Formats: sequence, C-alpha cells, structure tokens
Amino acid sequence: MDSVTIDGLDRELVHALQIDGRAPFSRIAEVLDVSDQTVSRRYRRLRSHGVLRVVGRGDVSGPGRERWHMRIHCVPDAALGVARALARRPDTAWTDVVSGGTEVNCVVQTPNRADRDALLLDALPRSPRVTSMSAHCLLHTYFGGAGEHARVLAALSPAQERRLRPRPATGAPLTPDTVDRAILAELGQDGRCELSRLARAADCSESTARRRLELLRDSGCVFYDLDLDTALLGFTVTARLWLRVAPSDLDAVGAALATHPEVGFAAATTGPHNLIAAVVCRDGAHLYEYVSKRLGGLTAIQHVETAPVIRPVKGSATPWDMP
Repeated sequence: MDSVTIDGLDRELVHALQIDGRAPFSRIAEVLDVSDQTVSRRYRRLRSHGVLRVVGRGDVSGPGRERWHMRIHCVPDAALGVARALARRPDTAWTDVVSGGTEVNCVVQTPNRADRDALLLDALPRSPRVTSMSAHCLLHTYFGGAGEHARVLAALSPAQERRLRPRPATGAPLTPDTVDRAILAELGQDGRCELSRLARAADCSESTARRRLELLRDSGCVFYDLDLDTALLGFTVTARLWLRVAPSDLDAVGAALATHPEVGFAAATTGPHNLIAAVVCRDGAHLYEYVSKRLGGLTAIQHVETAPVIRPVKGSATPWDMP
C-alpha cells in the first residue's frame, strides 16, 4: 500500500474521533470548519491506510469480568505466532510483541472464570512455544477509560473538544439481549458501521437498531475507542512501563501518571510491579526524557522496567495485520 502523508486537518480529525468515535461527520465538519464531504473523504483515506480504526467496546465491569495483563515469554522466533494466535481470540485486546522479540503482552478479558482458567491455567502453559508466563490482574484504572487517549496526539482546542464531547451516560443499567449482543459484535469490528449493517446482523429493522444503539450508549454498555497507528502520526515509539512503588504511594503515583500527556493507559496491577503504563513518544530520545525526567521526578517510584513495543498485533478489538 502506498504511504500516507498526515497533515494538520488529519490530526484534528483523529482527535475528534478520539473524543467521540461515532460523532456524525456533519458535527465534526462544523467544529473543524470544513465540509462534510471533506471529513468523510479524509476519514475513509485514513482508515484505508490503516492509520485509525473506530471500535465499539462493551462494558468491562461485572462479576467474573476481571481484566488480566499477560506477559508471555516464548522460544526464539515464536512470539509473533503466539501473538497472532491470541489476537484471534475474542477475549483478548492490546496484543503486542515487546522487548527483544521473545515476549508477548496482551490484555485478557474472559466472559467467565471458567474460560479465564482454561486459558491461563491450561491452554497457554501447555504450549511448547511458551517458556514462561505471568498474569497480572488490573485492579484500578487511573487513565485509559472511555474517551481517554495519550494527549501528545491532541490537535484541537479545549473549546473544540467541548463541542464534540458526547453527553455522559445517564440511562438506567441495561442487560444486553440477543439483539444488543449482535449489535455490539458488529461495533467491535467497525464502530462507525451503518445502521443497515447493524440491522442485518441483529435481524431487526433499522429503527430498532437505532433505538437499541442509543439505549446501549445511554446505559453505558458501549463506548467508542480509537485504535491508532501512532507511527504514521509521527510517534514512532510506544512502550509498556512496569513500575514498583510502595503501597502507600500507589494512588498518588497513579494519579500523577494520569496527568502525563504521553500516557495512554495507567492502572494498578497485581504482581511484583504494582503499576503498569502504556506510553507514546516521538522517538527514543523522547522516551528517555520521559523516563529520566518526568518519571524520575516521582521519587516514590522504586523501580521501572521499560518494554518497547516491537510489533503491535491487535488493538482494542481487531487485529491489525493478520495473514
């Protein structure tokens, strides 16, 4: 595929979709002061070149719905195959090959504890390509929820952000039915897919699909995330940071990480490192500056392990480049 050149308007569009991935092109066009056709054309161009992908994500809370961050060490030359196998599972997200090319990181969210145990205690340990693994339960998210992304990618003014920000979920809790689950499955593949496609998938009318979609959003059962190829946006280094702090300082350090523009995700976790962060940087020098100065200024941090991402394989719901 031909290379793509990203300009200021593209960056503004990316930022707009980070705020509301399903915002009508007409509303985005009004905020960016361009035509609807320009926004539509720019979006389709960026999506076809793999720069971005809007994904509808379901609620991750509830009994037995814990999220686990996996660190899987593989025999040489096996990491990419293991990462791709994990990426094909519907219960995995953010699957990457990191460090020296023999480690896979991914987030696992199984629908119940039996499925979780089958993966963590049976399937992965029995793989001859896996030499060791550890599972870390994500206990509390400081940054990286709905609409929260690394702010180094920001291109809009605060006033523009306010005009695009969707209304908060205010509806009553909703238990998804068969129609809702079919709609959520389609949104997981394309968060901006047409109502006609949602209706076909759920075997209902377009008016029913529209009404159920609004109910899902108003109840907080779905939000829209944005998977990005940050390298094409000029940020060529992403990394996972594993940090260890004293328990009494955990909340303060997590809250501080949430204010850093490089941070796209930060959470408390179980294990020898009790904090994990995902960061986005322009290059290696930027990463060094971030670790040595911004993290270095947080004296409560006792240890930092930096694991650069070598190959992103899957974003929040769909694989990037699968054979």
